[in-house]
This record gives sequence, structure tokens and C-alpha cells, in this order.
Amino acid sequence: MPDSIDPDRLPVSGNGKVRARRTPERQRGPVTLRRGQVQGTTTDQRLLDHRGPSDWVHTDPWRVLRIQTEFVEGFGLLAEMPRAVSVFGSARTPVDSPDYVMAQHLATELAHAGWAVITGGGPGIMEAANKGASQAGGLSVGLGIELPFEQSLNEWVDLGLEFRYFFARKTMFVKYAQAFVILPGGFGTLDELFEALTLVQTHKVNQFPVILMGADFWAPLLDWMRTALVGRKLIAESDLDLFVVTDDVAEAVDIIDRAYEERTEKPPVATGHEHPGAADD
Repeated sequence: MPDSIDPDRLPVSGNGKVRARRTPERQRGPVTLRRGQVQGTTTDQRLLDHRGPSDWVHTDPWRVLRIQTEFVEGFGLLAEMPRAVSVFGSARTPVDSPDYVMAQHLATELAHAGWAVITGGGPGIMEAANKGASQAGGLSVGLGIELPFEQSLNEWVDLGLEFRYFFARKTMFVKYAQAFVILPGGFGTLDELFEALTLVQTHKVNQFPVILMGADFWAPLLDWMRTALVGRKLIAESDLDLFVVTDDVAEAVDIIDRAYEERTEKPPVATGHEHPGAADD
């Protein structure tokens, strides 16, 4: 037996064998960092942190070019993607959870109906949706994000892109999707939900279905909306019609299909100032 164990090897308990220790790794956009190159902060965090030496005043304008690059890479990769649905949910959902099974089933049926599926590319609900779409022969897209803890694109992502900035990534979720489906999740999932509802409420996007799946999970939130928001006239009662709650996968797919058909059947509104690409301005 050797006198010491290689620091890059780790014993497997119970059988005396050794396996490779997982190397610390972080993805920063297209760059992979490992071992001593892994920093304790993220690009987003450094962008938003106003503290530090005064030379940040001079470096901040240059960040605009990096931000621009993220948008260009995202637009370039996704511009020719077929019609798609963004699916959100917790990264912590275990494989044997009913929510995981529902997300996989949903993505399978979306793929059969000709929809690509976009997720954040991580584990949990995101993995389930990417798996369902990929196994059904659909396009499975993952838009990853640089985080303080290790997380890479799951194995079921067929087309993936890593982002440094949350706001650039969130733009891609909306711009290249015709609907959002939200399954149970934490702060990130709720952030996506309320941003989508705000965009629909303010008519930044039109005929954009927002579907909540996991009725038992969402019930307390809906009760709070009715009592605290509608009850205090902070939102209109009709704003509760901006989303649909269902546990029926077939119903969710049908809602998405019908909204897409209605949108594509309507002729564009003529203003007299149209030009090629006006719809993307």
C-alpha cells in the first residue's frame, strides 16, 4: 500500500478502490475554469457590485462589449430555431418526484407536437424537460448560467449555451419562446413567472400563454394573489386570467397550440412605416 494518497484521488468507501476526485470547475461564458482559476464571485456579481477600487469606473464601460457579445451569441445560435416553449422549475427536484415525471411527460408531448423545449439546462425539472424532448426526437435546448456553485448543462441538452449575465439569458427565454410553462420551483422559478406575467400584463408580448403546472403547489400563491393583490386593488381581477393552472399535459399542449395558431392567423397591423425586420425591432 502506498504511504499516502494522491490528492487528486479519493477512496471509495467499503471496497478500497479509488476514484478521481471531482475537480472544481466553473463555466464563464465560453471559458472553462478549473482548480486555482475558479474565483469566488460570478460575472453578474462583479457587474452589480459598486464597491471596490476606482479603476472599476474605467472597466465598467468595457463590460458593455462583453454583454453585447452574449446577446450576439444568443441571437446567432437561436435565430433559426423552430417554434419553442420555455419550461421552468426547480433544479432540486429529484428524479422520482411526480413533478419530474410531469415535466418529462410534458416535454415529450411538446416534442411530438413539433415544439422545441428550452430550459435553464440544469438538473431537476430542467433535466426532466430536456430529457423528455430529446428522447422524443425534439430539439432540447439548455441556456446555462454562471453560478457561485458548480452546475453544468445536463446530459440531455442537444443545443446549449452558457451565459455570464442573467438578463441576457432571460431575454433569450422570452424572445425565442411562444409560451412559458412553470412547474414548482424556488426564487429563480418565481422570478421567471412574475417577469412573464409583467410582460403579458404590459403588452410587451401578446398571446403568450403562461401555464402553471402543479396545482397543489401553486394554490397558496393564487390565494394570496386574490386576497392581497386583487383585494387591495394592486392588480385587476382580470389579471388572474393572464395564466392558466392545470395538471393536464394534454390541456397544456392544446393551449399552447391554439395560441400559436391564433397568433399566426392574424395579419400584422399596418402602420405605413414597416421595413424588413420591423417585427424584431
